[in-house]
Amino acid sequence: MPEAEPRPIDHLTLGHADDAPALVVGDATLDYAGLNRRIGRLASWLASTLPLGARVASWLPKSELACVLPLAVARARLVHVPVNPVLRRAQVAHILKDSGAGLLIANASRLASLEPDDGHGAHCMSDSDVIVASDGCVTMDPSCVSVDQLAALFYTSGSTGRPKGVMLSHANLWLGAVSVAHYLQLSGDDRVLAVLPLAFDYGQNQLLSAWAAGACVVPHDYLLPRDVVRAVARHRITTLAGVPPLWRQLAALDWPDQALAPLQRVTNSGGALDEALVRRLRGLMPMVDIHAMYGLTEAFRSTSLDPALIDAHPTSIGCAIPFAEVMVVRDDGAQAGPDEEGELVHAGPLVALGYWRDAERTAERFRPAPAFSNFGGTAVWSGDRVRRDATRLLHFVGRRDAMIKTAGTRVSPHEIEEAALGTRLVTDAVALGLPDENLGQAIHLVVSPVAGRDSADLMAALARDLPNFMLPRVVHWRDQVPTNANGKADRSAIYQELLALSDKPAA
Repeated sequence: MPEAEPRPIDHLTLGHADDAPALVVGDATLDYAGLNRRIGRLASWLASTLPLGARVASWLPKSELACVLPLAVARARLVHVPVNPVLRRAQVAHILKDSGAGLLIANASRLASLEPDDGHGAHCMSDSDVIVASDGCVTMDPSCVSVDQLAALFYTSGSTGRPKGVMLSHANLWLGAVSVAHYLQLSGDDRVLAVLPLAFDYGQNQLLSAWAAGACVVPHDYLLPRDVVRAVARHRITTLAGVPPLWRQLAALDWPDQALAPLQRVTNSGGALDEALVRRLRGLMPMVDIHAMYGLTEAFRSTSLDPALIDAHPTSIGCAIPFAEVMVVRDDGAQAGPDEEGELVHAGPLVALGYWRDAERTAERFRPAPAFSNFGGTAVWSGDRVRRDATRLLHFVGRRDAMIKTAGTRVSPHEIEEAALGTRLVTDAVALGLPDENLGQAIHLVVSPVAGRDSADLMAALARDLPNFMLPRVVHWRDQVPTNANGKADRSAIYQELLALSDKPAA
């Protein structure tokens, strides 16, 4: 077990060799001394601009500024609100309003896409203006805040409403970074290609776990999967994280020797690997460690499978990671036995502080740990169904709620339905996720249309309001959406009907 004493998260880059490479963006390399100067200057400017505890939203590509902001905001004793760069103005406006952000930092084109009231009082600044303003500032010293203090809000979709902000403390972020660096066995010789969005906990941890180990991070926005392979070869990458849809695309490519030679480990989360994909990856990269993991934003990360076990247990999500206690709880509250299905419940210091300004939804998900818990205190009840086999390895079974997990991203069906109804082209709408080999789940939308409107009209309207990953792959037209005895949409019956039409096995 690694050292358990957390520190403020902005201390993470301290203590490494000053001249060791820490961040590569384009053709520029920042060593640890330069990285800490950038963090300190940006923190100084932020602290002089905003009151303590203010929220700073960032809506950026993987630039140097985007990488430095999480630690600079924390050092300034503010709260970081990273926004997924693929979101559209409606989702960004919701996050700005809900978080009460005092500042939004984005590039000029994204700022131009916002309408006058979308900022909800946030001061909007371009990334270039922020860089100029902070460059001349005196470097701010590392913070001395309580590790229980709020450091970040990560917005994640829920099945019954708009995205909600998960509150993460300095301790949550610190221990998450140390835990991952430990079980991946990262070191100062490693080079991590950060291809996942930095607005996700899994994506941001690419930065934090690498810096906890004194490694170097190479942020990379890609258009095609082949671009990832080229970047691995060019930067001599040792560590690559992905989600199942990306791994399926990468496994279908031919990898040159110069890409495979430096690669030591790959990691997966955001959806379970299937046996066929594991076999393809093993055939492609026989000398590379494959880490199958499971996580949820409310507890950052819960489990990881020892790479030595993946050939024998290709669908397992492993065991609890350092600082995590993972339990399988039956519906009656008792501990599940071997191969008995139950809900995954996570306790320990990685558990988040709850949902931002949402006591009702916090009480639903963050509840007292079961009586048999070793950690006790507050636990996260994930809603995910798992089983633990006779060897103590966990296996993902499915979700209890209506959440859709597509391309490694949790999507709220309610949010899609709300957008469809907002077009005024339909009178009723139900969004569901159906099994899909490439996406995990594909979004299907069942609607009752307004007379004279068709699928093309609806998809064009949705494309204006929703990011691509939230757009339905298939729209099913019905004169009336089926309802149950309570007059509500009968999601179970609709799901079974669509499943039969698609001729796919249930997830």
